[in-house]
Amino acid sequence: MTEDTAATTAVPGQRETGTAQRDTGAAAERETRDHVTVCMPAEGAYLSVLRTATAGLAARLDFTLDEIEDLRIAVDEACAMLLAQAIPGTNLECAFDLGVDLMTITVSVTAAEPSLPAKDTFAWTVLSALAGTVDSQLGADDQVSIVLRKRGEASRSR
Repeated sequence: MTEDTAATTAVPGQRETGTAQRDTGAAAERETRDHVTVCMPAEGAYLSVLRTATAGLAARLDFTLDEIEDLRIAVDEACAMLLAQAIPGTNLECAFDLGVDLMTITVSVTAAEPSLPAKDTFAWTVLSALAGTVDSQLGADDQVSIVLRKRGEASRSR
């Protein structure tokens, strides 16, 4: 692992909500059990690392094979959209927040001229179909992010 490529994981339960909320149904669904961040060079050659991490983490939440594959493709598409505006030599960061049956994935890059991806494109439509809920945001220090939220099929059948 180089200085430019790092993966960190938090202690399980590090970002959990309070004990009182864990005992309630709706609050338990929103609870974040784990947080994983992968930081690597903003280059397409590294995207296979994110696809693999996405699949492994989604499997931990008992997502179906179809849901896992949808998320892998969605992360790849989100990265492609952001890499187009990333400053060469900077990093791409992907943060995974794992809930009881919800995965939130935030992909971010630093852009020379930050702009939100257009939401009226075919790429955005595909991304929305694959990931469930999709949003984009501009952050401090010229950060552009795409946020994907996917709820597992098991939670929809309750």
